[in-house]
Amino acid sequence: MNHNTPLSPRPLRHLSQVQRRVLTTAQLRAHGVTAAEAAEHARPGGPWQQFLPGVYLLHQGPPTSEERLHAVLLYATRSPLTATAAGVPSQPDANGPHAPLRYPDAMITGLAALSLYGFSGAPTLPSLEKIDVLVSRPRRLRSTGCARVIRTPLLPAAQSVTGLPVAPVPRALADAVDRLPDAGAVRRLLTEAVRGGHCEPAAVVRELNQARLLSRPHVVDAVDSLLAEGRAIAEDRLYRMVREYGLPDPVWNVDLRLPGGPCLGGLDAYWPEQAVAVELDTRAPRQGHRQDEDALWSEYARKREHLERLGITVVHITPRKLRDAPEQQATVVRTALMASADREPAAYVMVLPR
Repeated sequence: MNHNTPLSPRPLRHLSQVQRRVLTTAQLRAHGVTAAEAAEHARPGGPWQQFLPGVYLLHQGPPTSEERLHAVLLYATRSPLTATAAGVPSQPDANGPHAPLRYPDAMITGLAALSLYGFSGAPTLPSLEKIDVLVSRPRRLRSTGCARVIRTPLLPAAQSVTGLPVAPVPRALADAVDRLPDAGAVRRLLTEAVRGGHCEPAAVVRELNQARLLSRPHVVDAVDSLLAEGRAIAEDRLYRMVREYGLPDPVWNVDLRLPGGPCLGGLDAYWPEQAVAVELDTRAPRQGHRQDEDALWSEYARKREHLERLGITVVHITPRKLRDAPEQQATVVRTALMASADREPAAYVMVLPR
């Protein structure tokens, strides 16, 4: 047996039963169709068409959006036969007609990914001339047809959306923004990502940093709006957490100062009687360097250490934890408030509006 020998010969009429009529040369060979037969069927006037190198549509006429997505993934996938022929069972009943599709080393990204996530600010799939597909950097693969190849040193963990592997929202946003010169479009997409609860601002800024996009003025302006939006949403979640889980009312958005001394820093919520503070951790490094994130964390740590030396308990809460586990965070704050009765009294500090 050589590499041209069909793996499981079967009549071509079997292919009419394939759910998604998009197959690679290797998958066709598994169905008993030689490369020569595939080329013959894809000749002008034939029943098939070669849509991308090594990828065939088993019909004439334009592909559906779903077929385009699968074709791009098949083109970019290293070994489609390892994915149960990418959804085409090797036997008629193997895994059923709706076997899940898996593409182990490629994923949809950019505007196509955002469209799959349901972003209203992203173009519809039929209107996209190009579909971005993310692959690992060592791959020798070129962009062609509607497939635009984007390489990365390390593939992120894909999300499954309608059975397709899709880049996480922050990565998809960065790949989309890279090709968007329109400041308004960039701002709308970033804002929708946060308002829609798809991700937190810090994750987006981190991806934009890694993609070295923060040197573009229109992206920087959009990020400023994004961070303000994210901060407002996080503060609203904090207000709701206090109210919905029955915590005593704190004083909101205050600065602490030692009498006649320096300012100790701002806090999002403070319970003076218990000397318990809450600070939202909304760090978002802006220059794409690890030292920027380290510097931000050092600033948080220094302030926390100073306050705790004065007997003030500081609870750091991230926007993501407020979104995903508000009851747990309320328990952390309540525990700190209850524990205050067992501590030495805190130093006297002045509480000023911020």
